[in-house]
Amino acid sequence: MSSSEPRMIDVTTPDGLHIQARAWGARKGAELLFIHGFSQAGLCWRRQTMAAELAHLHMVDYDFRGHGASDKPAAADYYQPAQCWADELEAVITQSGLEQPVLVGWSYAGRVICDYLGLYGPARLRGIVFVNAVTRNERHFYGTSNRLMRQMCTPDLDINIAGTRAFLRNCFEIMPDEDVFAQLLAANMVVPPYVRARLFGRPADYDEMLAALDLPVMVMQGDRDIVVAPAMAHHIAANIPGARLHMFEGIGHAPFLEAPGAFNAALLDFMSGLP
Repeated sequence: MSSSEPRMIDVTTPDGLHIQARAWGARKGAELLFIHGFSQAGLCWRRQTMAAELAHLHMVDYDFRGHGASDKPAAADYYQPAQCWADELEAVITQSGLEQPVLVGWSYAGRVICDYLGLYGPARLRGIVFVNAVTRNERHFYGTSNRLMRQMCTPDLDINIAGTRAFLRNCFEIMPDEDVFAQLLAANMVVPPYVRARLFGRPADYDEMLAALDLPVMVMQGDRDIVVAPAMAHHIAANIPGARLHMFEGIGHAPFLEAPGAFNAALLDFMSGLP
């Protein structure tokens, strides 16, 4: 099977949700688990999962709860507790057959990874790559897109679509082509406004845990990001012992889409240095 044909995996979480996951590349090899961000879907990683230079790796992506092809319950209890995110990620790792993956988490996925570490610890992981990720709630760690994200939570379709389009444009310093943008916009609109709203209001106090983390970590960040401020990446890298910081010059919130060649090369370099 070629790397362009995913192996579909239906994951069931402890709270009964069906999560759509996909395996790519080699069936054996170093493992990567890609986690998307707010209002996105696993398809955002196609320039990694379908890349020839990464085809020797065993890669998995998934649509987390409320997103993509996964279940979308309405109740807050499915989104607010840290345990539901940690349990979901553990279920994806276990049921997709991963043994010791490197987690690659974009934006909101920084919180998902931290929720996992808080409950399960780092024992099953080989490393972590934070990509324009968030681990704090303070306003100065964010850019100019928070108002748009709130608009994305309204059931008023006109406002919702306008906010979603503007937010997605803000994710890029280097805009993708029309077809890719349309695909990403469609994936965003699959996420109901009530799901988006449930992702807000969760506490984020991970610094003490991350400061004690004994695991290889790379922090990647576009220096033109106006969704998550580069200050967030500097904070994460300074807080985690031994973490590497890789800044992409002239790149926005999505370096893996804006500069996939450079991103994939940096990812491979990180992988090559792992014990």
